[in-house]
Amino acid sequence: MPRLFIALPIPEEIADELSTLQSGVPDARWVPTENFHVTLCFAGEVQAGAMHDLVEELSDIAGPRFPVAMSGVEQFSSGKQPKALVALVARNDRLDWLQQKVSTVARNCGIALERRKFRPHVTLARFSSGAETGHHIAQFMASHSTFQAGPWLADHFALYSSRQNRSGSVYREEAAYDLAF
Repeated sequence: MPRLFIALPIPEEIADELSTLQSGVPDARWVPTENFHVTLCFAGEVQAGAMHDLVEELSDIAGPRFPVAMSGVEQFSSGKQPKALVALVARNDRLDWLQQKVSTVARNCGIALERRKFRPHVTLARFSSGAETGHHIAQFMASHSTFQAGPWLADHFALYSSRQNRSGSVYREEAAYDLAF
């Protein structure tokens, strides 16, 4: 069963800007630029029939293109344990609308989704449990708190599959959906 997610891809020029942030934190597993995206909906492992329905039903979403911009950085953690460093996406009504639409479609296809607040971001690094980060995360946050990139025009979203290999996750675009009006 493939692991699926629906996301906005990141344009190459924005990915290049994000990659300049990726240093200075020991034990960080930096995400390759080709894996940068803004997750709209994480579906997890999905049966083939539900995947087929999802591919088809997502094509019914019709929406306008809209600008997207990056604004600042944040640390995601579980208790005191850092989990990820992320670049934040500036809040945007069109992005929220699209996220709600794709989540509704996924649920209507029988996919159980986690109920958590949508926090649009691009993951820059992940940490394993017990990672030694010391004061480096605080320095990272202070150094990059005013980071800005974009805006770019979001003209499509995509369904991706994720597979693990020895060097990490490999993402493959399964289907793309234009935002056309």
